[in-house]
Amino acid sequence: MNFRPQNRDEPELNLIPMIDVLIVLMIFLVMTTTFSRETGLELRLPKAQAVPQEEVPKGVDVAVDAEGRFAVNGTPLQDNRLEALREAMKAAAGGQQDPLVIVRADRATQHQHVITVLEAAGQLGFGHIGFAAEAAPEGKP
Repeated sequence: MNFRPQNRDEPELNLIPMIDVLIVLMIFLVMTTTFSRETGLELRLPKAQAVPQEEVPKGVDVAVDAEGRFAVNGTPLQDNRLEALREAMKAAAGGQQDPLVIVRADRATQHQHVITVLEAAGQLGFGHIGFAAEAAPEGKP
């Protein structure tokens, strides 16, 4: 019987193939991951400083209430279609080529109704558009 230890080669742990596999896995994960960022707007609407009525030039005043009814220069429209609004704005402008259009929209008005006013003004070639706002109380920004 031979009880002497035999010289055996110790097994080597080859790390290079394992590192290669890990690098391939890491590249795969980076390439297939989608980075979606949920966007949200944090809006603080500004308060408007009051402008004296004498400084506001005369033009076309379009009011829109919360239900989406239009009034041009204080005259309510019976028809709330784009064509009727465009004709009323053209008549209110008189012969002016590019009058100031002041949009007075209720705070509960849907955005689509304001866009309708802007679209009618754009079709008529009116480029000077302003939005009326409520005056900020004194001492509050």
